[in-house]
Amino acid sequence: MNKRAIKEYGIITIGTAIIAAAVFFFMLPSHVTVGSASALAMVIGNFVPLPVSAITLVLNVVLLLIGFLLIGPEFGAKTVYASILMPAIMRVFELIFPNLTSITNEPILDVLGYILVVGSGLALLFSVNASSGGLDIVAKIMNKYLNIELGKAMSLSGMLVALSSALCFDKATVVLSVIGTFFGGMIVDHFIFGLNLKRRVCIVSDEYEKILHYILHEIHSGATLYEGIGAYTRKKRTEIIAIVDKQEYRMLMEFMKKTDPKAFMTVYSVNDIRYQPKRY
Repeated sequence: MNKRAIKEYGIITIGTAIIAAAVFFFMLPSHVTVGSASALAMVIGNFVPLPVSAITLVLNVVLLLIGFLLIGPEFGAKTVYASILMPAIMRVFELIFPNLTSITNEPILDVLGYILVVGSGLALLFSVNASSGGLDIVAKIMNKYLNIELGKAMSLSGMLVALSSALCFDKATVVLSVIGTFFGGMIVDHFIFGLNLKRRVCIVSDEYEKILHYILHEIHSGATLYEGIGAYTRKKRTEIIAIVDKQEYRMLMEFMKKTDPKAFMTVYSVNDIRYQPKRY
């Protein structure tokens, strides 16, 4: 295993541990089932005499097997590793804290704590293109066979789990579970798209040669040139269009302040970039 792989699996281990802690210390004591495989395990735990960690392990293994059969081996070793590691860490917590009660003694605060803590764990997993498995697999199956968008499929499966809390908890807990699942989904969307957010910068400047050189050779990004005609002056102008990440954008803006502070620029947020190479 090379250094990069060791680093990635170290990040996955830390991220998974954070998610397991969020489930154990915030979700389980409050009985609020914020849509996830662990939340479903918590509901099932009211009818099956097994610890939540064991039920979560069984659910994750079953979902992985179903995923391999219906979708194929696209989950990779990272997802398998995280799916097995999370219930293992939860089991350690169960042994260390056998009689854990709510840290805040307030379900709403527990839900907020869960969403914030689990969000940081997910951020680490997404940073190395990993997944915690669980309902992610269900969402991919729904996406493939029911043609439901992946984001909507994740929200739908999460909501179904949240509603399942009606089988064993009171109405207030069910409502809080649904609300927590909704806002938890927003956090997931933020980490899915926000971490890879890029900016499309369009620049019109008389110093476009200097700017183009900086983009290509200093921040090592790509660019496209377009020839246009100003509607007022009727003069031909060259427009530079570049896609840059957050750090490159900051560097580019600093350079623009020094080179041409009066340049005309427009900036757009870009959530996704796809490239299909042409065949000749």
